[in-house]
Amino acid sequence: MSESELLGPTAWGAPCGRAVLKASAEDFQVNEVLDIPLSGSGEHLWLWLEKRELNTEEAVRILSKALGVAQRQISYAGLKDRMALTRQWISLHLPGRELDVTAFSHPQLRVLQAVRHSRKLQRGAHSANGFVLQLSRFSGDAAALAQRLQQIAVAGVPNYYGPQRFGHAGQNVLQARHYAQLAQLPERRNLRSRLLSSARSLLFNRILAQRVAAGSWNRAVPGDALSFTQSRSFFMAGDAECDDPRLAELDLHATAALWGAGELPVQGETRALELAVAAGEPDLCRWLEQAGLQQERRILRLPVQALRWSWPQTDCLQLEFVLPTGCFATAVVRELVELTPVEGADLNANPDCQ
Repeated sequence: MSESELLGPTAWGAPCGRAVLKASAEDFQVNEVLDIPLSGSGEHLWLWLEKRELNTEEAVRILSKALGVAQRQISYAGLKDRMALTRQWISLHLPGRELDVTAFSHPQLRVLQAVRHSRKLQRGAHSANGFVLQLSRFSGDAAALAQRLQQIAVAGVPNYYGPQRFGHAGQNVLQARHYAQLAQLPERRNLRSRLLSSARSLLFNRILAQRVAAGSWNRAVPGDALSFTQSRSFFMAGDAECDDPRLAELDLHATAALWGAGELPVQGETRALELAVAAGEPDLCRWLEQAGLQQERRILRLPVQALRWSWPQTDCLQLEFVLPTGCFATAVVRELVELTPVEGADLNANPDCQ
């Protein structure tokens, strides 16, 4: 499956040029933003990790073996890319046990800080992810790129799930369709979770793609379900809500379905659109419902916070920005440039950053 099948049209026009992303791990840096004050005491040991070319699950396996801690006792807030330099918190449940991590050594994994706390780290507990990206070997219109960046800083980008959610050439989606046609779920929990997530993400992206094509991804229409950037709750949009100034401030957004069992909460043209997309993938929708997933919502627009850019070299653009959890830096990049593949690398094979 091509990227255009998995995602959809861009919002701000053709790419301003071409560039390379992830020529090295340092070109894609992610810093987890966690607003939890740590008490300094308790039966959980929290570690601030730096990982190079390791995803989160690989890091957990390494720490489990090296520190003698069962993997089920290790918790993290979200998954981070493999082909990247990433920093994130994990917690180890160590009731009645002291653990000295100062002697831990690994060429791709460092413990930057260790702090005790009374509770374990929950999935989704972080508030955001900070990114520092290097787009190297740029060729194109630098002036147009600067204008595009200013536009994105003010108006955001469509909140597509990135191609890495779907695996190489959409293999996760193809596997999900296979299981859906059989009305079966994979036995392995990790595979089951990945394929269900990919199927749900595909449906969301298709709804968003149609809203982008219609020019309504960044505004509300009557019948929409509206949500704040970091909220999982929503409220219905009538004529008055469609004029809410918080829409223009990028605090409030229209949403689209994360498919599951239950009634769609939206009305009017929004409901008709979402039902039409679902009708195009009946096996996947039924499969998601039978798996026990419930209808949820995800914001259509991605605000790109604290966006800054510079040119360390004439052909190298450095970007710095902050995104809400569960959102994709690649959604920002694809509105700027077309990426030139790095020989021997597969950007789509990496897990998403959550």
